Amino acid sequence: MSRGAGVTTPCAIPGTPLADARAGLDACVHCGSCLQACPTYLVLEDENDSPRGRLDLMRALVDGILPTSDPDVRSHIDRCLGCRACEPACPSGVPYGHLLEATRATLTAERPNPFIVRLILFAFARPALLHAAMFGGRVTRALRLSRLLARLPGRIGFAMAMLESTRSPLPHRTYQPRSDGSRGAVAVLQGCVMEGLFAETNRATSRTLAANDFSIVEAPGQRCCGALHAHAGDIDTARTLARANIIAFERSGAEVIAVNAAGCGAIMKEYGVLLADDAAWRDRATVFAARVRDITELLASAGPRLGAPVPVTVTYDAPCHLLHAQHIASPPLRVLAAVPGLVLMPLAESEHCCGSAGIYNPVEPETSERVLEPKLRHIAATGAALVATGNPGCLMQIGAGLHQARMSARAIHPVDLLDASYAAERS
Repeated sequence: MSRGAGVTTPCAIPGTPLADARAGLDACVHCGSCLQACPTYLVLEDENDSPRGRLDLMRALVDGILPTSDPDVRSHIDRCLGCRACEPACPSGVPYGHLLEATRATLTAERPNPFIVRLILFAFARPALLHAAMFGGRVTRALRLSRLLARLPGRIGFAMAMLESTRSPLPHRTYQPRSDGSRGAVAVLQGCVMEGLFAETNRATSRTLAANDFSIVEAPGQRCCGALHAHAGDIDTARTLARANIIAFERSGAEVIAVNAAGCGAIMKEYGVLLADDAAWRDRATVFAARVRDITELLASAGPRLGAPVPVTVTYDAPCHLLHAQHIASPPLRVLAAVPGLVLMPLAESEHCCGSAGIYNPVEPETSERVLEPKLRHIAATGAALVATGNPGCLMQIGAGLHQARMSARAIHPVDLLDASYAAERS
């Protein structure tokens, strides 16, 4: 049953993911606290593109006021970035992120996702295809084609600028960290885009953990985290990938799982929710989720140890799924503070989304770029040479925006700066 305007009505879509999650809808009291936190509402100024408006649309589906085939409902739901900035702003604790995923799963059963979305999700769920795609990206980057093609207008140009932005703004320097392993065994999520296009950041992740006395263990067999699939409504594939990761990391024997991609960490910390209806996996998923830590969480818990000076001006942009979904605010700043000589400039509206949101940009390019515009203006106002952020999508989205705006600043992962400090210390 669903309740709206004081009237109890039968559920019009029984057995669907949204029907199963509908209790969360009743928590919304229509106060509007979410409006100014919502990036799509701020740029589109349409109530239907706000969390409150989308919750009303979800309730209309449950109550049968609108059919799941309604194209306007789908367009407003699809335009949501899923940044979850509305959740900390909500005084009633509406589980908006879970409701959004349940709604998309319900709608995609009626009408499949656009072809480009299905193609991306298909590839990310299949290691061979994913490795081939990432290899192609690295070749394109190595041949400098991405820099050339980034000058093109439209989607192709921005996509090439995103690829070009995966090039590290710092020289690659390796060192052998000293570690006594006293802080326990850690397995690192290699990730899809991180290992495919930001492999040096993955190596830096392992080195900085070792330098802070963590013992690094391998976790063969790990897969895509499933975040893209869950956010796009492909819940079944997300659950399949989650089970594979639980097995892989259980076999590793690691006490903790380190993640350097905010979106991946957010979904992995919610594997218990994702598999809550699977009696055979529910408890294992809950135990697994409790072992997941963002890389900055682990480093901050260790201090982290100070390195050598790296004289550079940096500003920090908070990834949505680190700040709003995982509620991690200070650890990235503590990591940056462990780099002597680094000058941290405050970034206005750092908590606002950059418009990346996984695969949002190729699907909703105009809205994505409108959300990015104020972020670029605020970065320019800091005068910083580097923008630190802990998620591959944000690194690429912000990096592409900086590149196409002909700005000198570059995007970088916070762990790369700490790693550079440790490398300078050894040299």
